[in-house]
Amino acid sequence: MAADSSSRRTTGPRRLADDATPTAVSDGTPRRAAVPSGQERGGMGSAMGWTVLGAILPGLGLWRSGRRVLGSVVLAVAILLVGGLAGLAITQRSSLVMVATNPRVLQWTALALLVLAIVWVAVIGASHLALRPAGSTIGQRTAGAVLVGGLSFIVAAPLALGANVAYTASTLVQNVFDTTDDGSRSETVPTINAVDPWADKDRLNILILGGDSGTGRSTKAGMRADSVIVASIDTHTAVGTLFSLPRQTARMPFPKDSKLSQVFPHGWYNPGNPKDQNYWLSAMYRLAPPMVPKGTFGTTKYLPEDIMKVSVGEALGLDIDYFVTINMDGFKDIINALDGVTLNVNAPIPIGGDTDRNILPTDWIETGPNQHFGGRLALWYARGRWGYDDYSRMSRQRCVINAVLKQANPQNVLVNFEKLATAGEKTVSTDLPDTMVGPMLDLATRAQDKKLRSIVFINGKDGFSTLTPNWTTVRKQVKKALAESAQSNTETTPSVAVSTPSTSPAGSSSPSPKPTKSTKPKSDDLDDECGYHPTGKIPKGYPGTRDDPQGYRQGR
Repeated sequence: MAADSSSRRTTGPRRLADDATPTAVSDGTPRRAAVPSGQERGGMGSAMGWTVLGAILPGLGLWRSGRRVLGSVVLAVAILLVGGLAGLAITQRSSLVMVATNPRVLQWTALALLVLAIVWVAVIGASHLALRPAGSTIGQRTAGAVLVGGLSFIVAAPLALGANVAYTASTLVQNVFDTTDDGSRSETVPTINAVDPWADKDRLNILILGGDSGTGRSTKAGMRADSVIVASIDTHTAVGTLFSLPRQTARMPFPKDSKLSQVFPHGWYNPGNPKDQNYWLSAMYRLAPPMVPKGTFGTTKYLPEDIMKVSVGEALGLDIDYFVTINMDGFKDIINALDGVTLNVNAPIPIGGDTDRNILPTDWIETGPNQHFGGRLALWYARGRWGYDDYSRMSRQRCVINAVLKQANPQNVLVNFEKLATAGEKTVSTDLPDTMVGPMLDLATRAQDKKLRSIVFINGKDGFSTLTPNWTTVRKQVKKALAESAQSNTETTPSVAVSTPSTSPAGSSSPSPKPTKSTKPKSDDLDDECGYHPTGKIPKGYPGTRDDPQGYRQGR
């Protein structure tokens, strides 16, 4: 009896231990199912596989380990988050871009991405610990730790990069774009509906000023607007046209009903000396503001630019909405941030030199197709003047703008965003409000696959004279060029919206007539204009010419 009793005591518990997962005890009371053991889940290999799946779909690994409620909650949140963002990107792309370019939203986004990275990494680690079978060897545990570390890096690194981009973008928007938090407001800046900015705005006109106030020029002299370009963009089709005025243009007009016409009744012009360079377009930026009474444009921070917006807009027959001023010496930093631009060189372009003092260039950019330039050479491509006139340089400046627009695709901008932001803060100033950053980005993206056309107003060509310009003729040419731009980008000829001068500097836009047929285009197709068409020109001062008989650069 004792032996039998002992046998029953030892065999009973042993059978219970060997039984898989009993669901009830002898008295019939229900018992909660046990969490599957590591062996039942397939061992360490299965645990590592589910850890990977759990990293791809957060919560899936926890669900597999038996934490069904927690895993389901985490998985549902992840799916809702991804699905919601994808839905917004598809159905409300413009609104999403507008919200995402708000500085405060960007700052909160940066913080949210960091928190998301921490939570995601924690879920990966917790999933693996819950899945790892008991009794794993040191080698298995080490392999699991390496896997968790690798997966954590894969998910955390992009989120950390995104947080950095968001924070950098918020700083850029705050430092470069106008927030008007200081109470300043220019009368030349239009009031646009932030919810649907293009609803009542058919055409956007932006004045682009290239200044030379940087290296090699006295800061006391102020900036000289060496490059004056207007970019006119149809907001519905994203078709753009560039208009370039020579820096030596005289008799710049002002609207007759504007406050500036009272200060400058003859326009920006010296009747006593029509050739006075102090009254050329390039001098207006630094010499006109001291003559303008305070408060003429409200509480503006940008009086020089406001004056030029009104005058250039009146000259071209366009209402200028915003300006962008670029320090040309800092422009090379933007090009470098984009990893350079590719340009065609149709004739040797000088590097350095001083025409006025007869100092020869130190080097040359040689003729050749598809040359990839960093910031320094791209700047000389746009500014090199020795042996050329201003109009050749203006033409090359348009090609640089065209190249930047074509090559600054979203992927390139995102990869180099931090460098671009840093360069932009040092180089660019604008009165574009921060609320318009999103719509402008959307418009620029749509414009990338459009053909860009342009006009350079050249002295002696098509009736244009820098000393005595006929602005009525110029305005007609502008309207025709806008029509040609629309026609070159569509198979059918639509009506074209053209902004005409209003009774106030800010103004509003009104549509223009439909394009008219003409055998001679008034504008140039920049893709063709900037293509590779070697001219065979040997500029003055090029090695071996009579201006450089010794060939100082030969043998380089």
